[in-house]
Amino acid sequence: MSLLKKLAGQTALYGLSSMIGRAINFLLVPVYTSLLFPAEYGIVTELYAYAAFFNIIYLFGMETTYFRFANKKDANEPHIFNHVNTQILIGGLLISLIILFFTPQIASYLSDGNSNKTATDFRSYIYYVIAILFTDAALSIAFARLRLQNKAFWFASVKLMNIGLTVLLNVLLLWGIPLMLVSDAVSISTKEFILSWYDPADLVSYIFISNLIANVLQFPFLFKIFKGFKITWDFKIVQPMLVYAFPLMVMGLAGMVNEMLDRLILRELLPDDFYPGSSKLHALGIYGACYKLSMFMTLAIQAFRYAAEPFFFSRASDKNSTQLFADIMKWFVLVCLLIFLGVSLNMSIFKHFLGNEDYWEGLAIVPILLFANLFFFFFYNLSIWFKLTDKTYWGIYISLFGAALTIIGNVLLIPILGYLGAAWVTLFCYASIATCSYLLGHKYYPIPYPVVKIIVWMGSAALLVYFSSFVEFANNYFNLLVYNGMIAIWLGCILLLEKSANRLKA
Repeated sequence: MSLLKKLAGQTALYGLSSMIGRAINFLLVPVYTSLLFPAEYGIVTELYAYAAFFNIIYLFGMETTYFRFANKKDANEPHIFNHVNTQILIGGLLISLIILFFTPQIASYLSDGNSNKTATDFRSYIYYVIAILFTDAALSIAFARLRLQNKAFWFASVKLMNIGLTVLLNVLLLWGIPLMLVSDAVSISTKEFILSWYDPADLVSYIFISNLIANVLQFPFLFKIFKGFKITWDFKIVQPMLVYAFPLMVMGLAGMVNEMLDRLILRELLPDDFYPGSSKLHALGIYGACYKLSMFMTLAIQAFRYAAEPFFFSRASDKNSTQLFADIMKWFVLVCLLIFLGVSLNMSIFKHFLGNEDYWEGLAIVPILLFANLFFFFFYNLSIWFKLTDKTYWGIYISLFGAALTIIGNVLLIPILGYLGAAWVTLFCYASIATCSYLLGHKYYPIPYPVVKIIVWMGSAALLVYFSSFVEFANNYFNLLVYNGMIAIWLGCILLLEKSANRLKA
């Protein structure tokens, strides 16, 4: 139990930086939209969407590869760190040069039909994004080393510093300096100096610049982690790393398809006037906004991922490791189900997170997406079997299978069910790949997961949400009291049964 408490504590620290980061990014959206024209904010959205895909290519699965090889018996961790970092830097440099070579063509394509920005503007945006991607990749293994060394506080502190600096620079460059330019309290000479390097008509650039500066300023705080690093290349060591990492990269790209495709093709597949009186863009806005409410589960899973991956690799050789992994699955499933119930049964509170009542018509998708993310946690946790057995090629097959389900499912269901269909496809996809991973893992790396118990917990939680829709009182406060009382009773029953089971074992 002490190991579980340690993992929980580290998960909380990793989750702190993740949650604050996501919350601030969300809170910056109204800031951006109040200062930028829709077309300008569309540029930011589009380029960061591309960046999400390229980030996977830049990292090339090397974070997990570093954990795997650094935790092998008799591994020379500094030597592994040097090799992985060398591959990240060389690979990142090559990818950056390729993008730079094609930047004029890419900029021309992205600026086509955009009357506000020229291809030259887009060229500069692409340069910034390349620099952001490269610095992210260059820092990634240093952060992984902090995780390997269980330095969660250091990790969280640097991440929080980066977030705070990003916000500060956004406020300064998007708000502070423009206010200085119109203020009578600022001298003409000062304004002329500012205008010599600042373009008030191109705020888009300063969003990317803020991110880039904040990235670069992380290096001094991680300098000690890089101490002793030197470019190292031994093909006998590099080759198995690349073989191990390549499937992880493909998995990441396929996973991005599973995560993002619905929002990319919803407008294309939605029939005209599917939602009477509303445009396709209106429907996409509702789906995207309601999708935000599932981030509560996503945050918990991301925090767990940061702490769990190095933990799993470091404990893989322990005598009772499989039982430990099973216990971790069981208790974190309970945490995720509490999030599922807490958000689903308190929707009358969480819906105000969206602000505008026009978005509330899509709230029915939220429990579906929360449950889908629970299955994504299963898939991530279950994937430890092919990472520990060096059979990462199975990750490719499973992820590509999921991507195929996502594509086919969206094509079939969106024209019939609209964005509700997209939500069901997400659930079906994640449930399918989690099931596949479990069945294969049971064959190659058996772990005694309490499958029946988890299914009962999940089924009872899902039924609780379903039947709660038939229990509604005129007084909303009384509704909340009843719903949360149901959650407390559900949790109490589970804990009592677990306590009784432990007594019987003893």
